[in-house]
This record gives sequence, structure tokens and C-alpha cells, in this order.
Amino acid sequence: MNRERSTQLYDTARAIIPGGVNSPARSWGAVGGDPLFLARASGSKVWDVDGNEYIDYVCSWGPLILGHANKQVIDAITRAAADGTSFGAPTQRENEIARLVVDAYDSIDMVRFVNSGTEATMSALRLARAFTGRPKIVKFEGGYHGHSDALLVAAGSGALAHGIPDSAGVTESFAQDTLLGKFNDIASVEAHFSAYPNDIACVIVEPVAGNMGVVPPQDGFLRGLRELTANHGALLIFDEVITGFRVEYGGAQQRYGIRPDITCLGKIIGGGMPVGAYGGSDEIMRTVAPLGAMYQAGTLSGNPVAMAAGIATLKQLQEPGVYNTLGAKAASLAAGLQEVFAEAEIPLRINRIGSMMTLFFNPGEVTGWDSVSASDREGFTRFFHRMLDQGIYLPPSPFEAMFVSLAHTDADIQATLNAARRALA
Repeated sequence: MNRERSTQLYDTARAIIPGGVNSPARSWGAVGGDPLFLARASGSKVWDVDGNEYIDYVCSWGPLILGHANKQVIDAITRAAADGTSFGAPTQRENEIARLVVDAYDSIDMVRFVNSGTEATMSALRLARAFTGRPKIVKFEGGYHGHSDALLVAAGSGALAHGIPDSAGVTESFAQDTLLGKFNDIASVEAHFSAYPNDIACVIVEPVAGNMGVVPPQDGFLRGLRELTANHGALLIFDEVITGFRVEYGGAQQRYGIRPDITCLGKIIGGGMPVGAYGGSDEIMRTVAPLGAMYQAGTLSGNPVAMAAGIATLKQLQEPGVYNTLGAKAASLAAGLQEVFAEAEIPLRINRIGSMMTLFFNPGEVTGWDSVSASDREGFTRFFHRMLDQGIYLPPSPFEAMFVSLAHTDADIQATLNAARRALA
């Protein structure tokens, strides 16, 4: 495939944008080569600036569960934008989508909208500290919850030690209140509560890890976190920025029957527009200004265009059978890929929950950062580029989730499997 125009644009971008990208994952640092510059999209397909067509399993990193340029979403965005893109004042659409979220999540009585998943998790931590009066938090190795200072510790592939920040500009003194646990290892969290029984404000976790690749919770892990935090007067925060409305309409907490104290949402509730949210019980959320002393604000929060896109998306996801359809598409793709790799005698572990999955080039079970990081990165890199050359756009990292949308067809899945056979030949 000729991708000369993408390369030219990338060369231009590097002179005026750090690294040529506005988010590091877009630089393809994990797989090498020059990133695609995309021009348009529709349904399950994207087209780059050179005119090449790809079946897309990135889906804007998850939010496009309906596929690209869904007509109802685009119509809603167009109508909202025609009335004005931002007012800095309340709108009726905020009430409408807030009601949809509250009705979908038993753990949420009140919800506050923000502009990104990072804002949602950052605000949730501040809320937990304000509500409990405690300084420390527990997160997990390989868990990424946005780029706020307290959470850039062992965030995916950084330093795997307590209190060592992954990013320059995050001070060690600041990071010392961040304690690290091992995902799917409840004993690692118990040890922190034993050491700091009265200092831990919260445990924040992706109930299904999605930022070190898809890693499901093992039996008893989430319930153990729920019991441990409750017994010590700490809060349990579910970061459902990826899993919310993706693995079930009511998120991973519905799927696993666990009720967190605070839930962070994003991605899908904006229908592809920038948005995030955090919510919890009436008692906890009354700590948030203007009701309480925990200050958080945002001029563009709840802007009418993002709210309209979210409403149009969530209403379609309420239709009967949507999640069964999504799950069946993803299951068909996963089973087919597993068969293709078995035929080629190449070890592959596919972790899938609902319509999100990761292909780990790994012969064993993948249950946490140690087993994730033992996967064959070079093998994935070769596979990624061979698939790209055949018109299949996978996430440009061995440790990210790929997503199936309602727009993916049986023909798309078969074309992907045919491409995989050729890539492994």
C-alpha cells in the first residue's frame, strides 16, 4: 500500500507538534513505522489520506460502539451544533443524559460530567480523599487511569515499584501516596491496608483491565476489593471509562454484580465526542461543589454537542439484543483468529470480554502485568504491519484492546481471518 501522503504529513507534524502527535499512542512507538493520517470513516471502515481502506478495530479506542459516522449520532450532533456549540450554562440535554446514566447504574444516584476520562478519574480521587479525609490511594500495576500526577505510577509499562513516577514532572513526594497492587492478587492490596489501616482513601481499578490489554478479573478478586475497602472505611472506585456501556449496558459492575462507591465513565457516553463523567451515591456526591467542599469545575463540561451525541448513542444501545449481537460478532472473530493461529502453530492467547479483546502473543494464561509483559512484542509488531498492508487496522500496540462495533459485518470478520492467514503464512 502506498502511504506516502501520511508520511509527508507526519514529517510536517513533527516540526510543529511534539512527536508529531497529540497523544503518544498515535506515534506508533510500540510498533514502529509512520502512523496513518486518517481522512474519513463510515461504519466499520476508515480511509487514510492516501485513499487506502481499512477494516477498523480501533474504533477511536473504544467509543464508536455503533461504528463510525452513525446516522442518528451525526444527525444529533448536527442539530445540536446548529443551536450553538457551547454556552457555559446548563442545558436540557445534560439532564437527559444524566438520567440515562443514573438509570443504567445502580451505584450512581448523581453524576457530574467532565471533558475526558482523565478528568473523571482525577476528580474521583479528589472526591475520595475529600470524603474520607485520607491521603493514600491504591492502584494496580499496568492500570492506566489517565495522565493525572497521582496515577502515572506503573501505568502500563513503567517502573514497577511503589512511589516511583512513570513521567518526568511527577515528583516522588507526590507519588508516595500512590500504593501499587497486583491485578488479580487480593493479597497485594491486603498488605497495603495492613501497613496503612487508617490512611487509604480508595482503591481505583479497571474492573476489566483494558490498558495493559484486556485482562479479566479472576473469581473473587472484585468481591475481595469490595469487602476489603468496606471493612477499612475506604472507597472502591471502578474506572469504567472503557468498560462502561461497552461490556454491558450497565458496565462491568452489572456483569460481575459488584457495586462500587464511585464510577468513572467516558468514551461511549460521548458518542465519539470528548466527554467523561464520575458518579456515586447521593451521600458521596454531595461532597462535590457547589453542594460540598470538593471543588471541581469545567467551562466546557456537559457541552451540548457531546451530550447530544451521547444521548443518541445510549438510546440505540437500549434496543433489545444489542449486546448479544455485539458479543456474537466478537466471539466469532476471536474463535476464528484462535483457529488461524493454531493452524500456523503460533502461540496466541485471546482475552475477550464482550466486544473488547486483546491478542497476546503468549502461550500461557494472561492474568496481570507480569504475564502481559512476558508476551512477544516483536511477534505482534510483525503481525500488525502485515495486517495493515492487507487493509486491517489493529490497535498499534501489543497491550491495547481491539474493539468490535455493531457496524462490523460477517464479511468484515471473514476478511480479517483471511488476512490473518496470509499474514502468518
